[in-house]
Amino acid sequence: MNLSDEMLRALDHIGYETPSPVQAGVIPLALDGYDVVGQARTGTGKTAAFSIPIIDQLSLPEEISQPQALIMVPTRELAMQVTGEVDRLSYKQNVHTVTVYGGQPIHGQIEKLKRGVQIVVGTPGRVLDHISRGTLILREVWCVVLDEADRMLDIGFRPDIERILARCDHPKRQTLLMSATVPPPIEHIAKRYMYEPKMLDFSPAEVAGDTIDQYYFTVEEHRKYPLLVRLIEREDPKQAIVFCRTKRRTDRVFQRLSDKFGGVESIHGDMPQSRRTRVMNQFREGKAKILIATDVIGRGIDVTTISHIINFDTPNYCDDYVHRIGRTGRMGREGVAYTFVSTEEGPQLTQIEKRINQLLQRDHIEGFDTGDPRSQAEEGPKKSAPASLMKRPPKRYRRGL
Repeated sequence: MNLSDEMLRALDHIGYETPSPVQAGVIPLALDGYDVVGQARTGTGKTAAFSIPIIDQLSLPEEISQPQALIMVPTRELAMQVTGEVDRLSYKQNVHTVTVYGGQPIHGQIEKLKRGVQIVVGTPGRVLDHISRGTLILREVWCVVLDEADRMLDIGFRPDIERILARCDHPKRQTLLMSATVPPPIEHIAKRYMYEPKMLDFSPAEVAGDTIDQYYFTVEEHRKYPLLVRLIEREDPKQAIVFCRTKRRTDRVFQRLSDKFGGVESIHGDMPQSRRTRVMNQFREGKAKILIATDVIGRGIDVTTISHIINFDTPNYCDDYVHRIGRTGRMGREGVAYTFVSTEEGPQLTQIEKRINQLLQRDHIEGFDTGDPRSQAEEGPKKSAPASLMKRPPKRYRRGL
């Protein structure tokens, strides 16, 4: 891939040997200066795919002390996760990175920006705040990354993103957009703010990975919690995430489940940042075994030891289902996902099966009455053919040459 000796030493230090398909596709194009739209779900190595070419092309801090790259993500948790990966990949390379997000005092972030930084990782709202204060200067930003772009648009960041992109006016600005799905709003951003972007689709032929076994239970609403307890007892997961639709439901399930089992934590957007950070650290370290979470927070969870996903509430949107179960079965590991489907949620199950071109298998627990006598859902459509990758075009330019 024509990487520098410093980058190769860093990759060797952290144990990277062979690039994932996402990395093999994105890194050469990014090094050649192309704008790239990469469609890939989390757990495929996409953070390294955009971080490696950025780090390898940075000017030294003594040459340019202002930010040279801006990475925008939808959540605080993902911002911290990306920063951690950038720090690992920049081993012994004198790269200064700062993370900016809401829910944390802005003055500490301002001081770090004043001291000089090469890479800024943050959520769009806080990034825009720093720009308006004049504490984040974009004059030298030659690379902008939109990570999990579809989720940023889902939670209302589109106006902020467009304002930020309009301010990034470096003559050779490169834009890298990573997204699990590419709906029309993403296409609009690509057409308006990217220069002849190269489209790479790393989605599997089936939206849900082959390494994830997927099941569902038909269960009445009032029987969901007893079913959750019985399922955890049966499965004894190494680590599990239980997804709930609302913050209030997340709190209720956490309170009841923590009385029954040890190692239970919860996380959602209304919690103080200090608690969210503590919970995520405990989960990553394996001290927390079961995490109750909402969808927005779920996007920032990248823990390879997650063995089980339990959808306590069937997601309203099919893509949310894909993102939820993508928390397990990461980097080729096996995982299992269970979805609780009440009478009112039957249509969502049908739409999910259509979206993933796959039937979920119906499950039951011996001797447990779910209160729902319904039969298995109808069969979904046939599987679609996998999308093919575009061939690599001739070089346009590479920074510094």
